[in-house]
Amino acid sequence: METEKKYGKNRRSDAFANQGKEKKTVSNKKRSTLNEKLSNGNNDHKRAARKSFFTSKQTTSERGASRSRKPSSYHFEENEHFGDRRDSRTRKREEKGFAKKRKDRNNGQDSEIIREIIHKRHQEGRFSERKPKVLTLAWNDEHDLIRLNKYISNSGICSRREADDLITAGAIMVNGKVVTELGTKVSPTDEVRYEDKILQREKPVYLLLNKPKDYITTTEDERDRNSVMMLVKDACPERIYPVGRLDRNTTGLLLFTNDGEMTKKLTHPKFEIKKIYQVELDRNMELKDFQTLSEGIELYDGFIKPDELAYVDGQKNILGITLHSGKNRIVRRMFGSLGYEVEKLDRVYYAGLTKKDLPRGHYRFLTQAEINMLKMSL
Repeated sequence: METEKKYGKNRRSDAFANQGKEKKTVSNKKRSTLNEKLSNGNNDHKRAARKSFFTSKQTTSERGASRSRKPSSYHFEENEHFGDRRDSRTRKREEKGFAKKRKDRNNGQDSEIIREIIHKRHQEGRFSERKPKVLTLAWNDEHDLIRLNKYISNSGICSRREADDLITAGAIMVNGKVVTELGTKVSPTDEVRYEDKILQREKPVYLLLNKPKDYITTTEDERDRNSVMMLVKDACPERIYPVGRLDRNTTGLLLFTNDGEMTKKLTHPKFEIKKIYQVELDRNMELKDFQTLSEGIELYDGFIKPDELAYVDGQKNILGITLHSGKNRIVRRMFGSLGYEVEKLDRVYYAGLTKKDLPRGHYRFLTQAEINMLKMSL
C-alpha cells in the first residue's frame, strides 16, 4: 500500500510537489527513449544519443534558478498555523540575529543608567518597550489639551500662579472670547491673546549647569546678589527656571527647563530622584560615626538614611553619599548632627545626569537621549 506524501496545507509546497512530479515523468520518458536508441544503435549512435540527451537539459543558470525553488529546500514545521510557517533558513537567520542583539545588549550597548531604569520598571511590572513610551510622550506634548495657565506660563510672560490672576481678571482671550474660568483647557492650535499679543507655546528646553560657588539658586533677588540666572541668561530665548535648589556654597549639577510637568515630578518626593554628592569635611570621619550615619540618623524633621556612603580614594575626610531625599540642606544637616562641618559640597550626579565634559560655570543643552531617559524614569 502506497503511502501518500504529506506536504501540508501550503499551496507553495503543493505546487513544488506537482512540479517535481512533472519533471520526474519527463525525465523518465527521455531516459526510456535513450535506452531504446542505445540498445538498437552502434557506438556512434550511442554517443550522439547521450550528447543529445544532456544538451537538451537546462543550462547552468536555469538549473541554478530551479534548484533554488526545489521543495527539498523548504522544511515546514508540522502542526503550525499557515501564517506562522517559515523555512528553516529564515528561522536560523532570525534566531542568529536575535542572539547577536541579545549579546550586544549584554556587552554594554545600553548605558548603566538605562539598564537601571529598565530593571526598576520591570520590578514594578512595567514591561512596555522604551521606544513606544517615548513616542507617546512626544505625541502628548505636541497634541494634547493643556490647562490655560500652563499655556500662558510656557509662553514666557509669567508663572502659572500669575497666569491664574490674569485669567480671573479677564485679561486673557481664547479664540476671540474672554476666558475667566480657572482650569480651562486649550489646544496648541487655539489662538490665545494677552492684551494685543498672540501668545505662542514655547518648545520645551532642558539645560544643565555646573554651578559654581557664591551663586544663589533663585530667579529674582532683591539684594542684587549673584544668581544662577546670570549664568544662563543668554542661553535661549525661552523663559527657563532652575529645578530645585542648591545652596550658595554648594556646587555641581543644576537643571533648568520650562517644562512645568517635568519640574513637578523631579521635585516630588514620591519619584525618589537619585542624587550623589561629594562631601569634604573639616576633619577625618571616625569609623563609629561612619557606621552611625550609614544606619541612619534622626533629625528634627524625621529619620534619614543614605542609600550609599563611602570614602573617596581612601581619604577619611572626603566621602561620597547617595540620597533620594530633597529636603532643605539635608547633607549639611546630616554631617552637622555628628559634629562635622562641611567645607565643600559638590553634586556630581542628578537624575541620571553627570558632570562629564562640563566645566564649572558652564552649561549645555541635554541631548534627546538624555531627555527621553528623564521622561522614562518618571
